[in-house]
Amino acid sequence: MRRTIIAFMSTISALVLLFSYPTSTNSAVAAATSTSAGTASAASATARSSTTTSASAATTSGGTDPTTDSAADAAADPAVTSSASATYTGDAVNTRWGLVQVQITVENGAITDSQAIQYPTENGKDRQINSYAVPQLNQETLSAQSSSIDAVSGATVTSDGYIESLQSAIDQANL
Repeated sequence: MRRTIIAFMSTISALVLLFSYPTSTNSAVAAATSTSAGTASAASATARSSTTTSASAATTSGGTDPTTDSAADAAADPAVTSSASATYTGDAVNTRWGLVQVQITVENGAITDSQAIQYPTENGKDRQINSYAVPQLNQETLSAQSSSIDAVSGATVTSDGYIESLQSAIDQANL
């Protein structure tokens, strides 16, 4: 009986040690992420909601949104052609590895260009992953003409941030 208890406790101890082993290759980022993940998530959610609130308040109070001025001018002035392109920048999304922000160009109601203007590049692994992921996400956006795009395998965190920022830019463009 005593041997069974010792074997059981040894197994439990080994499992605890195994699951508590840090797997991140960048311990500084992992430590900062684990200690401030809750704070960063709450702060980014608050920032996004306040940005949305202030933008809608400006629109309803008679102010104009600078990203949609060209569309408003085109509607007000018949001499302005409707083929004018406008650029919309999505919210900066705070992901586990850094900020991701997307900018789209819209012409005649279609997305003609999509660029990630901000994405994680802090270490070599980030640069390696995003060097192939970001161009794929940009191309998928042009093909889908929406934020309903697939995440890039191996770059799930960046893909999720990209899609969220892209949806914000699409919402601004009223597409």
